[in-house]
Amino acid sequence: MSDRTSGETGPGPAQHAPADADTAELERRLEAVRAKRGYLLPHHGLMALSSPELLAGYDAAYTAMALRDRTLSHHDREFVWLAVLAATDEALATHHIAKFRGAGGTDETVAAAFAACAWALGGEAHDFAARAWARQLAPWDPRAAYLDGVRRLSPLRLVHLAQCAVHVCRARWRLLEWQLAAAYADAVPEDEIAEALSLAMFPGSVPRFVEACGVWRDLIAAGTLPASPRYLAWARLTGQGGFDEATGLTPAG
Repeated sequence: MSDRTSGETGPGPAQHAPADADTAELERRLEAVRAKRGYLLPHHGLMALSSPELLAGYDAAYTAMALRDRTLSHHDREFVWLAVLAATDEALATHHIAKFRGAGGTDETVAAAFAACAWALGGEAHDFAARAWARQLAPWDPRAAYLDGVRRLSPLRLVHLAQCAVHVCRARWRLLEWQLAAAYADAVPEDEIAEALSLAMFPGSVPRFVEACGVWRDLIAAGTLPASPRYLAWARLTGQGGFDEATGLTPAG
């Protein structure tokens, strides 16, 4: 006697539930993201599916960082984005090319953004020279040589902004120090520097952005940079050393 005839029921045919409220809500969330940005990426769908609160927080952060107007014009912001994306091999973000073109970017300014990125990446050789061979190469000065090349590029204000962001992405803190000092010397506004550094936050990683802020703050606190009162107040604010400082831990040694 079979199970079925003995009165026991097997699993039977699969029960396919129709699209329910959860699925409709998932689609609604994704459509809201698509409407704001004009596109979707795979992580949007995964966050919408698995953690709607994370998607909402991520979207709010990205919107404030990359979509809302702060200090930089659309053109200048996208100039920095091109350099950042080239420095991080972020090929998927082609929408920034369209945004740059839409904001007035030309073949000449595309070339300028890539030239700024290329010289910043090449500056890693100058960083090596300063770190490892400074005494052997003296009196040749790798810092002066690097900055001489920077100032041969144009438009110089955007070059400084793009290269600051590239150094964050690559965690080249000596080069960032050089670049910040030169940017101040060339009268690049601090709020523009701050926005440029923040654009490296997602492609270059949040931890590197945190470190970059510390590098900048330390330079101001040491009196190396002629900071404005607002930024000087930031640098002088105590208790920004994170968990170890808060718990009284000190580095070993």
